[in-house]
Amino acid sequence: MRIVVIVIVVALVVFIIRRFIDSQSKSSGKKPEGKQNPKNGNGYAKWIGGGLGWAFGGPIGGILGFAFGKMFEDMNKGSFDQKSSMQSDFNMSLLVLTAAVMKADGTVKKSELEYVKAFYVRNFGQNAEQYIGMLREILKQEINVREVSLQVGQYMDYSSKLQILHYLFGISKADDHFHPDEVNVITQIAGFIGISAADFSSIKAMFFKDTDNAYKILEVNPNATDDEIKKAYREMAIKYHPDKVSHQGDEVRRAAEEKFQEVSSAYEQIKKQRGIK
Repeated sequence: MRIVVIVIVVALVVFIIRRFIDSQSKSSGKKPEGKQNPKNGNGYAKWIGGGLGWAFGGPIGGILGFAFGKMFEDMNKGSFDQKSSMQSDFNMSLLVLTAAVMKADGTVKKSELEYVKAFYVRNFGQNAEQYIGMLREILKQEINVREVSLQVGQYMDYSSKLQILHYLFGISKADDHFHPDEVNVITQIAGFIGISAADFSSIKAMFFKDTDNAYKILEVNPNATDDEIKKAYREMAIKYHPDKVSHQGDEVRRAAEEKFQEVSSAYEQIKKQRGIK
């Protein structure tokens, strides 16, 4: 019931904004055109209307409702391009979980903000500033990690969950130090969204370096045979291939390539150590 109410409220906001924009166009003697100016407020309405997926309900919807409300005050300053509902769900969930990790140790560090901003500039281009603006609003709110993570776990595909986990570890490492509280929150998120223990250890090993790091990434024991190593690599290459998240958009696929490269590097390291051809 709560999810339905939130979705209805968001839809009503979109409807009201569009009616307002239409009335403004009529009063100025201009007819609505098929292609809107990307600098007007209608860009926000289009973007939200195109993204009314599962992320706009439940606990995530409540958090985003606040952030959107604040951003509508400055609608005339920019706009988002319309995204598919699936990609919008991923992006919005990523913002909320990003805020949860950044707030974990009680301090939002400049290095973390710079890491997040660089990620969004690299992967979302001209829309990066709007995402960062929304993140700043989300950071002002209390985030129930369990409820938000369970919602992500219920609706998001497994490959996208793996990509989110990799990204969250990157935030925690932004200041070259893994704060225990941040790692604890990431561990909680991984459990609630349904990441297996083996996959969690594999991704964590990409950031926590030790002598058995390459084996942990491939999810094998250092005593594994060469054939077992080769088989493990083939399986991991399939699991972490960037094409697995291509449905989330080119920007997410590009980010996934970093994780895929870690798997390949781990295999090459083991091959070199063992002299595997």
